[in-house]
Amino acid sequence: MQTINLEQIIHASKFNRFHFGLVALCFLIILFDGYDLVVYGTVVPVLIEEWGLSSVEAGTIGSYGLFGMVFGAILLGMMADRYGRKPAIILSLFLFSFFTMLCGFADNPTTFSIYRFLAGLGLGGIMPNITALLTDYAPKRLRSLLVTIVLCGYSVGGMLAPVFGMTLMPIFGWEAVFWVAGFGLLFIPFVYKYAPETVVRLLQTGNKQEIVRIMAKVNPEVPLSEKDEFTTDRQERAKVPVVELFKEKRALSTVLFWTTYFMSLLMVYGLNTWLPNLMMKAGYGLNSSLAFLMILQGGSIVGAIVVARLSSKYDLKKMLSFLYAIGAVAMTLLGFGGDMLYIYALVAVAGASSVGAQHLIQAYVSQYYPPSVRSTALGTASGMGRFGGMFGPMVGGWLLSMALPTPMNFLAFAIPGIVAATALAIVPAKRAYYSSSEVVGNKERLRENA
Repeated sequence: MQTINLEQIIHASKFNRFHFGLVALCFLIILFDGYDLVVYGTVVPVLIEEWGLSSVEAGTIGSYGLFGMVFGAILLGMMADRYGRKPAIILSLFLFSFFTMLCGFADNPTTFSIYRFLAGLGLGGIMPNITALLTDYAPKRLRSLLVTIVLCGYSVGGMLAPVFGMTLMPIFGWEAVFWVAGFGLLFIPFVYKYAPETVVRLLQTGNKQEIVRIMAKVNPEVPLSEKDEFTTDRQERAKVPVVELFKEKRALSTVLFWTTYFMSLLMVYGLNTWLPNLMMKAGYGLNSSLAFLMILQGGSIVGAIVVARLSSKYDLKKMLSFLYAIGAVAMTLLGFGGDMLYIYALVAVAGASSVGAQHLIQAYVSQYYPPSVRSTALGTASGMGRFGGMFGPMVGGWLLSMALPTPMNFLAFAIPGIVAATALAIVPAKRAYYSSSEVVGNKERLRENA
């Protein structure tokens, strides 16, 4: 009998069929997650006309799904802690696939809103649980890359929503765009059969037979036996009060980070809901407006990849401020029009900068705080982001109801980016944890937090 550290076996493993299958499954699930989040923005112009909705009413309906996400993140997070990640993923996948599909059968705004809220519960629970599961089994040297690949599934799904909107709505109506989400239900049996439970959960349940079976796939070069004792370096972190984030003269920084997260997701979810409508008010047809939404999501994929490459070479704080600022400039310029290629480029820049910054802000916040409060810092900041995202569609609807000139509409959506860029610019770098410890490069710090 020997004592085996499972985390060390996973870290030393080579990328193989097990990892490929897990990444592919997670990617497809997140693809449907992205589709279901963006699909409402695809049909908003049609729903406004068919149901006689005002911009404020349409924005409020859009926020119901995001409101459900806030509750879903909490409830399904608690479920994952109690019963494991795998059951939480299965329930999340069922909720957002089934109820998004049912939206296509709704014949009035009230029923539609209820379905969107229930779908939002699943949307809120899927991302953190998928990320945690993949992180648990990814080889350490490939962890950040594999997580980035899976998260790109969100943008791919976001691109597919307007594509299906352009192809299905003229023939089958807006309802068919929601029916597509039902295909996500087909992946539930695959998750049940092939997705593993996390290492920590397996150790908690003492299921040695399952541990040996999974580890034989993760790293076949290390033979294990049920007679062995298994451990892991990963431990449950103690709960840290939020007040700790305001100590050591980091109160201003904490408020500024919360402001950045709030404004960032307000802008992202506001654009996902209202960009087609904004472009139609600027004089473009429905299909052209949906194409802009597709390009916004495509730009976000490029942004995530480019930002991941540049983050190891440049100061994170300066990069973040620049990204938010350039996104705000692109949004402002959209209001003044131009030839189609120019407008496409501006929309792509807006998508690349907004989502690219969202990926990078996680790394910067995790570096800024000491390890003892890092989890609390990220959790509370993400919560503020979800809160801001919930208001994005409502704020957009309220602005459009004011019948402002086209340039003012786009400027209004650029303001959150300006606020985020300003907030980050004045974050006092000298209060950062890394500035008071050994000075290392961004690449090394990112590796530590991978």
